[in-house]
Amino acid sequence: MLLRTTTERLFTFAAMMLLVPVVALAHHSYTAEFDTTKPVKLSGVLTRVEWSNPHIWLYLDVKDDKGNVTNWGFSASPPGMLQRRGITKNSLKLGDVLTITGHRAKDGSNNASGNVVTFPDGRDARIGQDQALNPTEAAPDAGKKP
Repeated sequence: MLLRTTTERLFTFAAMMLLVPVVALAHHSYTAEFDTTKPVKLSGVLTRVEWSNPHIWLYLDVKDDKGNVTNWGFSASPPGMLQRRGITKNSLKLGDVLTITGHRAKDGSNNASGNVVTFPDGRDARIGQDQALNPTEAAPDAGKKP
């Protein structure tokens, strides 16, 4: 019985070690997806929130100078991280006009990282990965509770 238990443990350990690289490759680098040389700052009406792991997505209808509307998607932090910062799904209200700063997707689509959101009341909150922020994107205490 001891040999079987030891064999099972070794097999389980070996299987886990084989899966580690797969799991590590499954998560992407910020700079692989977003171009840090192309910052964006867009304001628009919140039309959709996808509140799920691994990252939430916020969608804004953004009007250009001619009045044309384009829907932009912003990838933000995981739900758990946002909740620890005091941001819940209920604090993101459809129809609100938000301003989001971040970096444009490398593929040129109307997607970007969402690093800082400015709510209608003027409050800023960090919604992206902290290492993705440029110092000019947020006030020093952005994302902290008043």
